Amino acid sequence: MTIVRVALDVPLPRLFDYRCDEATAADVGRQVRVRLGARPMTGLVLEVTEHSELPAERIRAVDALLRELPPLPPQWLETVRFCSEYYQRPIGEVVFTALPPRLRRAPPAAPQRRILALTSTGLAALESISPRHKLRRGLLEALREHPRVQSEMTRMAAGARKILAAMIEAGWIEARAAPPPPAVAGPAPNEEQRTACEAVAAAHAVFQVFLLYGITGSGKTEVYLRLIDDALARGRQVLVLAPEIALTPALEAAFRARFPAARIAVLHSGVGGAERARGWAGAQAGQVDIVLGTRLAVFTPLPKLGLAVVDEEQDASFKQREGLRYSARDLAIFRARQAGVPALLVSATPSLESFHHALSGRYRLLRLSRRAHGQARLPSVHLVDTREHPARDGLSEPLARALALRLSRKEQSLVFLNRRGFAPVLACNYCGWVSGCPRCSVCLVVHQRSPGLRCHHCGHAEPVPRACPQCGNLDLVPLGRGTQRLEASLAERFPGARIVRIDSDSASRRVSHLIGQAAAGEADMLVGTQMLAKGHHLERVTLVGVVNADAGLFAADYRAPERLFAQLEQVAGRAGRADLPGEVLIQTRFPTHPLYRALAAHDFDGYARQLLAERRSAGFPPFVHEAALRAECTQLADALEFLRQAVALAPAPGEGLTVFEPAPATLTRLAGLERAQLLVQSHSRPVLQRFLRAWSATLYARRAGAVRWHFDVDPIEF
Repeated sequence: MTIVRVALDVPLPRLFDYRCDEATAADVGRQVRVRLGARPMTGLVLEVTEHSELPAERIRAVDALLRELPPLPPQWLETVRFCSEYYQRPIGEVVFTALPPRLRRAPPAAPQRRILALTSTGLAALESISPRHKLRRGLLEALREHPRVQSEMTRMAAGARKILAAMIEAGWIEARAAPPPPAVAGPAPNEEQRTACEAVAAAHAVFQVFLLYGITGSGKTEVYLRLIDDALARGRQVLVLAPEIALTPALEAAFRARFPAARIAVLHSGVGGAERARGWAGAQAGQVDIVLGTRLAVFTPLPKLGLAVVDEEQDASFKQREGLRYSARDLAIFRARQAGVPALLVSATPSLESFHHALSGRYRLLRLSRRAHGQARLPSVHLVDTREHPARDGLSEPLARALALRLSRKEQSLVFLNRRGFAPVLACNYCGWVSGCPRCSVCLVVHQRSPGLRCHHCGHAEPVPRACPQCGNLDLVPLGRGTQRLEASLAERFPGARIVRIDSDSASRRVSHLIGQAAAGEADMLVGTQMLAKGHHLERVTLVGVVNADAGLFAADYRAPERLFAQLEQVAGRAGRADLPGEVLIQTRFPTHPLYRALAAHDFDGYARQLLAERRSAGFPPFVHEAALRAECTQLADALEFLRQAVALAPAPGEGLTVFEPAPATLTRLAGLERAQLLVQSHSRPVLQRFLRAWSATLYARRAGAVRWHFDVDPIEF
């Protein structure tokens, strides 16, 4: 009897045995349809054997062995096994997090880029088509002017795709493959860029992690474009990860211009299921040259991987915060080690972990210390003391004057406020009521569009009350300032100025389109959140104003100073990127704070070393390794009690490992559940992993009742 051991998407850390007499070792990595109880499920075969610990009469047969798709390669299976073991998650959950849902059936064929042209038959038919058939006539008349790309024609009107297909079949239209556009040559590299390229290219056949640390505007993208070119010339595939969907359109455009003949797959949550499945399957078959995406793209199988690039490697978005809590940056490094190729981490403000690894020699540090084009100097940074220059409607007088000056020069300004919405909270001045979220321990944010109160954590929304729900007072006031309110203040202060707001609330209008407007000179001022802070090259921006930076200065999280410095240094780097000098004004009540002094000097090195010294003395990463055990339930007491019982069931910690007391999470209530956690630290990663594996097995064997729990290995928030 042949047994297949199957991973199923259930919260149990085990494989499930089924009988499948037709299966062979070649079917490892294929999908099967089975039943778990009465529930039909799709599973993935991870082992084929002739033995099972279950009695034969209890082993059910598979319903179907799916051989329409090729089996997933051994390296991909090794990656998901590593994730399961390292991040302490059931193997089935990992498999079906990594696998696109549409790949549970054969993906559609990838569309070709085709040119449509009018034939002589179609020209003759055009003369006889009734004017009532407006769409058909319009399509043919458009093609009579000149041939056009098929995708452009199908977007002309609803129903165009079906009519075009009928006219192609009738011989009225001829379809032929479109030639690739000519390649766009990159600028000549400077000496630092050339040195960096040569160092990585020389290691193309060995695993090594490189940290490309370059100031903003130093041409880091040009370095990895040249390295991608080198990998493609050797017939290899490239994985490029970006932290946000908003950054992928510009990168995709750069890749298509630079490598017009390359086959590129863009994979992120904004891509449709069918397109994601096509790109994923094409990459697995070796038919995709470049995979560009956000963190989920790290699981794409790449049999000919030659280079892994993680842009803006410090960004917290690379860490998944629910379900399988993996770090895409760390998995990209694992994928590169697995393939024996270089991994390139890219940043103007590296994470302290990566910077420490580079200083200690674990990673190789490559520096770009000067701008690649335009102004050789970084923008000047000035601190506006709001105790001396109080802000009115969010703007101090020095910032308002600087904005007016740029308007008069027809230059662009960027005003940064990392808080979307109109105001952080709605309040009653009479009784002190504030607009709290009924499901989370945070306030509802005031938005201009209905419903006017929204939770940015759980999505709860409700209309703005006409009176205070607590005392009936009609005089409710929005407190604080978000990007919507700041936009309104700027419009009032500078009537006639063209203001573009870019944050996740404006994403429905497509961030790439708004950035394109600004790049084309169709905006005078940009207002936005961290979506504006990195990756965008706007040559007319000469002023960056930072509003309310102090909000992140004294957070409880020990990572807050690192993140705030990175965020402000990145947004400061948007100014003066071309021939015009840049200036940055930061409004603050604490102008002597070490973080602001380091920003004014653009001294990442010095500030990072200071933070590392503080981390070492406090016993924080990267000098220790951490994991958190988290529990959530409708009652906080139940979550805390579960954690106390879990500590009692834990194996003996041993020397060098510390288990801290359970405590409520910083954001205690989220989406209707109360959350608690405890922290585990060790100076040895292997010691921590052995402890977690033993503890995890004990906890999975115990019924948790109504409490939901999970481990978060290498957590970045508490």
